[in-house]
Amino acid sequence: MTRPKKEIELTRNHRITIRLTDTEFSIIENAATQVGMSLSEYIRTQVLEGQINVRFEIVADAPEIKKLISEFGKICRNLNQIARYFNQGGILSSEMRKEIKKCVGTIYEMKYEVMRMVREFRGARYGESR
Repeated sequence: MTRPKKEIELTRNHRITIRLTDTEFSIIENAATQVGMSLSEYIRTQVLEGQINVRFEIVADAPEIKKLISEFGKICRNLNQIARYFNQGGILSSEMRKEIKKCVGTIYEMKYEVMRMVREFRGARYGESR
């Protein structure tokens, strides 16, 4: 009995060259690394099959952002405690109402703080002066 023939592998004979800025190249290179593909494989897949979903994690070492993240954590813990209280049959007291309003107010304050920081970031990014 003879050995079955192997499938003929497609050879890639054609080359396409494009020019990228350092930033564009870095973005594509990071995206390929995140999905575990070579640069060529990633670009080929993007072109032939469409967008590959890649998660980007933005890391910023700013004290304001660290403070906001910490505050969000505290608010989440408070809201979880309130939810647990009500799920266990707790009664809505004036104290609970005050705590809920306090949490919601803090969330709105933080929202506006984040919006301010985004405006400042965009202004710095596009060379605007304030």
